Amino acid sequence: MSVEHRLFTMCMVQDSDKVLLIKRPDERGFPGYLAPGGKIDFPEILVDGAIREVKEETGLDVSNLVFKGIDEYVNPKENVRYMVFNYWTDMFSGELMEDPPEGELVWVPISKALELPMQSWFKERFPLFFEAGTFEIQRVWDADIDEQIEVKILKT
Repeated sequence: MSVEHRLFTMCMVQDSDKVLLIKRPDERGFPGYLAPGGKIDFPEILVDGAIREVKEETGLDVSNLVFKGIDEYVNPKENVRYMVFNYWTDMFSGELMEDPPEGELVWVPISKALELPMQSWFKERFPLFFEAGTFEIQRVWDADIDEQIEVKILKT
């Protein structure tokens, strides 16, 4: 059996008690607030992909990324596995873009972030960026009904 793997990154950029989130409009897909991230370009190193995505979406240069965990989406009916490699950093330089491509850039207090509209999977993942250790989330997707049918969360 052949399985297709698709690799993505997400990077939580923190400045004191705030994090940088993108307010994505409906027409961009995944509407609501999200951390910067996107697809890994083959044969790019994962952390380099995270650094590039933050730069492309925000204008910031990030460094000293800390690996926080994996969030994967498994679709057994289509033999596809999406893997999102999650990072955190508080080391950055540069200026935010005036007209970012993915949506408005907003520094949000960590304590208020979960009150904002965001995808349910990101709301579930958000607190894990700030906990000690790493996480692994596996979501099983049923393509016939187009929804998640199972989720497992492991913390290490």
